[in-house]
Amino acid sequence: MAPPPVHTSVETTIHSSRGVVDQYANVDWDKLRYGVIPTDYMYVMKCSKEENFFEGKLIPYGNIELSPSAGILNYGQGLFEGLKAYRTEDGNIQLFRPEQNALRMKMGAERMCMPSPSVEQFIDTVKQTVIANKPFVPPPRKGALYVRPLLMGSGPLLGLAPAPEFTFLIFASSVSDYHKGRPALDLFVEGKVHRANPRGTGAQSRAKARGFSDVLFLDSVNGKYAEEASACNIFMVKNNVVSTPAIHGTILPGITRKSIIDIALSFGYEVEERLIPFEDLLEADEVFCTGTAVVVNSVGSVTYQDKRYIKIVKKILFSLSFHGS
Repeated sequence: MAPPPVHTSVETTIHSSRGVVDQYANVDWDKLRYGVIPTDYMYVMKCSKEENFFEGKLIPYGNIELSPSAGILNYGQGLFEGLKAYRTEDGNIQLFRPEQNALRMKMGAERMCMPSPSVEQFIDTVKQTVIANKPFVPPPRKGALYVRPLLMGSGPLLGLAPAPEFTFLIFASSVSDYHKGRPALDLFVEGKVHRANPRGTGAQSRAKARGFSDVLFLDSVNGKYAEEASACNIFMVKNNVVSTPAIHGTILPGITRKSIIDIALSFGYEVEERLIPFEDLLEADEVFCTGTAVVVNSVGSVTYQDKRYIKIVKKILFSLSFHGS
């Protein structure tokens, strides 16, 4: 059977259960957190470096076997994507712009000297995985099914080279909101440790231990420009201008980021992708973060050099983004 056509709409409906009473997994949805909940199935597809991905299969969720000399273990030849499936009030299950994840995986795979599934294959296999794990898609407004596609050099090798075999694997987990229970984010500005830097590890754990939601990293060259938080992109709104740091190699080209830019333009905002001095955030009308995990989340405060700056959460574009998407 040929794979389905590529969907370019903002939301892709993958399943409709109108008129059907769904059977849910044995999960306490009210106590759901952002962590790993094993589902029933995962999807696996393999190919050699001379081939293209062709056909895979759903298998029970579980551990995988790898050679000790696998490329992913020895040389880090691998990458991952992340997207969510949501259950709507009318019984549908929807994905958010999965073709963008597929295109980003292809871009990353080329840089890592790996074959990748086609856009059509990516979307079709994600759909299969979600439908197979339908009981784990939370009820409306209770969370989402987080879908994690992995592409890795799984074949054995000793010298530094592309692996002889590659594995495309998709697993999923029921998750709550990433920052559940926080009406707005409290960011700690990290001015000494840089994310895209050999010393850029551990900062998030230290910040969370102090009660902050996340870390906002500054650039490693000048130490004055906002880059992104550890798990999300950042935006600011001033008057009719929406600004976000420009992508230049150390900032993730987020799909939610791209979507917010599209929404802002459709509402008549001017959009700037530029260097953003930290001080500009303090003068903004609104600051918010975006990402697959955090979705869109307002920033309530930023703390820099032990001084806390309170942001009045106006939620101008923040509110429009939810209604517009």
